[in-house]
Amino acid sequence: MTMVERLGRWRDEGVITPAQFERLGAIVRKDRFSVSLELNALLYLGVLSIAAGLLWTVRTHFADLGDSAVVLALSAIVAVCVWYCFSRARPYSSGEVESPTAIFDYVLYLGCLVFAIELAFVEMRFALLKDAWDSYVLVSAAVFFAAAYRFDNRFVLSLALSTLAAWFGIRLSRFGFGSADSLRASALVYGALVAGTGIALQRLTIKPHFVETHLHVAATAAFVALTSGVTSANTGFFYLFGLLTLAVISIAYGIRRREFAFVAYGAVYPYVGISLKLVQSLSVTTTMAYGVVSGTAMVIVVVYVARRFGRDA
Repeated sequence: MTMVERLGRWRDEGVITPAQFERLGAIVRKDRFSVSLELNALLYLGVLSIAAGLLWTVRTHFADLGDSAVVLALSAIVAVCVWYCFSRARPYSSGEVESPTAIFDYVLYLGCLVFAIELAFVEMRFALLKDAWDSYVLVSAAVFFAAAYRFDNRFVLSLALSTLAAWFGIRLSRFGFGSADSLRASALVYGALVAGTGIALQRLTIKPHFVETHLHVAATAAFVALTSGVTSANTGFFYLFGLLTLAVISIAYGIRRREFAFVAYGAVYPYVGISLKLVQSLSVTTTMAYGVVSGTAMVIVVVYVARRFGRDA
């Protein structure tokens, strides 16, 4: 019996899925296969490395290079990226638009990162906005949002959402709200804003495929905030109630939309939150035993649900 025939028998017996059979069969037959994911990952890491190298160079050698040289060099890079994107981009559409070239998304992402580096350098050297320097962060987020929706780029959308989150944190600290509960409240407001914006734009049919990115970021922010609050002395049970409520919503949404990630959010974060609450009153030995047993059970449940999603998809 050949390996391909053995794989076919496993498929017929339900040991592997048809999709797994096709992938494994292609490897056994030595068929050609796509390496686009690996190439995209390398391009993404390359862009991050270039941006990190520019940042290090600016921070380390700006005194030797001179302010004018640094600003002109960074502006030139941004200008080239902007020219490339606008000269290659397809006409705007509210629906999904395919990238015109293989490196288009990464050139746009590099331009946005260099733009952020330039703004940070200008404020560091010239302090144009002084105490209102956090406005640079908000402007950056707005520029990134505009670029993401104009050029249909999820990388830049994620950058915009993370930059907006940073602005929320900075603004909260400037108002003097530095307590843990204030930060959690800020994260919940941020999550609600991001989710609401994504849903509203989806209903307006403006890049409706971006809604999943909005919801993933919003869910992560809200779950982390609620989970971190369950051990609070006075408000822990309120956070726990909110965590369980959000988990039910997340699991229901994940099942309805066939999105396993939201089911995992709704399972893993409540497990962590409940565990943090329980171990406060357990001994070290009991805590270790609980961690082993419950952790193993959680892994089994998540793997089982993931396999079910893979078969039903």
